[in-house]
Amino acid sequence: MMKETTVPATTEKNVPDTREETRTLTPPVDIFETENGLVVVADLPGVEKDQIDVNVEKNVLTLKATPKHRLSEAVARQEYQLLPFFRQFQLSDAVDQSKISAEMKYGVLTIHLPKVAEQQPRKIDVTVAS
Repeated sequence: MMKETTVPATTEKNVPDTREETRTLTPPVDIFETENGLVVVADLPGVEKDQIDVNVEKNVLTLKATPKHRLSEAVARQEYQLLPFFRQFQLSDAVDQSKISAEMKYGVLTIHLPKVAEQQPRKIDVTVAS
C-alpha cells in the first residue's frame, strides 16, 4: 500500500537553484498495517505541532518538519544543530487519501492512512424506455 520514495528535499518545485544543498534529516519511522489501513509513526524530537507539514499530492505522502531553537540569542556554545526533517512515501490506490489524519504527541507524529472502502455490490434497476 505504500513504499518510500528517494526524492531528495532539494528537488521540490519552486526551490531556487543554489550551490549549497539544504541538509535534512530522515526521521526514523515505524509502519504498522492494521485491519483498517496503515499507521506511520515518526520520531520528530524538538518539533512542535505548528512546525510540521504533512501533505499528499499525486499519491506521494510528504512529511516536512522544521524545529526551532528555544534558546536565547546569547548562546555561549552551540554543538547541537537543529536540521529540518524530510521524508516521502509513494502511496498505492488502496489508501483513501481524503481520510488521512495525523496527530502529534511528545515529539512523535502518528499518521493514519485508512484503506479505501471496498465497493459493495448493488442492484441496478432496469427501466422500460418510452
